[in-house]
Amino acid sequence: MIQGQGQAQSQSRSSNQLLVQQASQALQQLKYEVAQELGIQIPQDGYYGYMATRDTGAIGGNMVRRLVQIAEQQLSGSMNMNNRY
Repeated sequence: MIQGQGQAQSQSRSSNQLLVQQASQALQQLKYEVAQELGIQIPQDGYYGYMATRDTGAIGGNMVRRLVQIAEQQLSGSMNMNNRY
């Protein structure tokens, strides 16, 4: 048995830590928005084990795409501000 394999399903196994704790709620909201746009139903109990890998990958991939777009917009906006002076 692999260590940690017997953890409860509701516990996260992710070792990623958010630098800004308030970002957790924003990421959850983004996940639901992306899933809704893709027509994918997210389980109410929070357990993704029964979802198709294709669906979870599509949600995650589109979340990353959207976050990159947001970052690019913010960077281009700050670049334009710096070029004004």
